[in-house]
Amino acid sequence: MPIRPPILQRGDTVGIVTLGSPLAANIIDARIDFLRALGFNVVLGQYVYAQNGFLAGTDEQRASDLMMMFQSEQVKMILPTRGGTGVAGILPYLDYGVIRNNPKIITGYSDITVLLNTLHQLVDLITFHSLLLIDFKPDTPSYNFDQFFAATSLYSLSRPIQNPPGMPLVSRIPGNVTGPLVGGNLTSFVDTLGTPFEIDTRGKILVLEETHEPTNTVYRYLNDLKLAGKFRDCIGIITGECTGCQAAYGKSYQDIIDEFIVPLGKPLITNLATGHGIYKAALPIGAMVNLDSVNNTITVVEPTVSV
Repeated sequence: MPIRPPILQRGDTVGIVTLGSPLAANIIDARIDFLRALGFNVVLGQYVYAQNGFLAGTDEQRASDLMMMFQSEQVKMILPTRGGTGVAGILPYLDYGVIRNNPKIITGYSDITVLLNTLHQLVDLITFHSLLLIDFKPDTPSYNFDQFFAATSLYSLSRPIQNPPGMPLVSRIPGNVTGPLVGGNLTSFVDTLGTPFEIDTRGKILVLEETHEPTNTVYRYLNDLKLAGKFRDCIGIITGECTGCQAAYGKSYQDIIDEFIVPLGKPLITNLATGHGIYKAALPIGAMVNLDSVNNTITVVEPTVSV
């Protein structure tokens, strides 16, 4: 049975960390003000504002901030400021035994998904492919907050994952499978292939999304996953958006789905609102999910937090 982190309630303390690329201090401060206005207390990692080129401090510094949050008795949720690049660099410096004994909600997307899936694989902790600190602002769609708090602040035996109105899920290959959900940003997972932290898709439902990559690069990355056996091993596939992905050589993202993913023959639902898109479904990494591409539904079939 996976480890479910304790439920999040208003008045709880949120630990802010920067685990990949830096974020401007004025943006961090504005998002923290919004988080506090929602009724949460906030504590900051030592290197939240650090900048070292395209990284926010050294790998060891960023890892130490994350471990400090897991070890803190007062922190109930860990909220990275952003993704960017470099999150995989902290993985060798984490104490997974300490994390297992101090489960907490941790959420994010983009490069943070490398961490989310590693914690599922090495600790069996349910993590959340959902909001980052940068998303806590007045113009974030209410759908995103509804999804986030439904996943982290409600104890439910089951929860449908539904797109916002006017953005339908699209079933492409019929089937009905249930298994742990894994995945997230395509680029981030390709970067970990051949390492101790590469994604394990055996018996699992794989969700993928991407942003600002030309479609020939998307194809290359998908083929890398195929050659590594990740599509062979999974039992179903969910694709999200490819936000800002430009067509290359006359091939669109939809063409890549039609010509590469559909022929894999796995139960397939496309067009999920998640990750880098405007609308962000909250996906529990490591939790049991039912993918029913006959009835066009995705359902979390177990609680994702503990009470």
